[in-house]
Amino acid sequence: MLELLNVNPSSGEPIYRQLHDQIVRLIVGGQLQPEDVLPSVRQLAEHLAVNPMTVSRAMQQLVDQGWVERRRGQPSCVAARTSANTASGSSLLAPQLRALVEQAQQLGVDYDELQQLLKQSWDQE
Repeated sequence: MLELLNVNPSSGEPIYRQLHDQIVRLIVGGQLQPEDVLPSVRQLAEHLAVNPMTVSRAMQQLVDQGWVERRRGQPSCVAARTSANTASGSSLLAPQLRALVEQAQQLGVDYDELQQLLKQSWDQE
């Protein structure tokens, strides 16, 4: 799992938020399943070269939102799916899609051109 996570310190988005959002996407996307054990805060901090308090903040938000379970004396693990933590990949993409459409409209990029750019980007991955 560690190899799937990365942060960009020069991004305008806080590191804890980047980490939180990436873990949620891994859970929703099925790369992390319920009961999968997560690396410790220390392991994540060392891998990402960030302060452990930053990782701890992201993990606490995941616990508070029901994505992750913490049990005393045991490692953190992915929580079972409930109505509180059920989301679809498309619902998680909606804010970025709205922002992309808004930017395209501001730049004068029409729908067909945007669709072609998305296809090109998709095909490169």
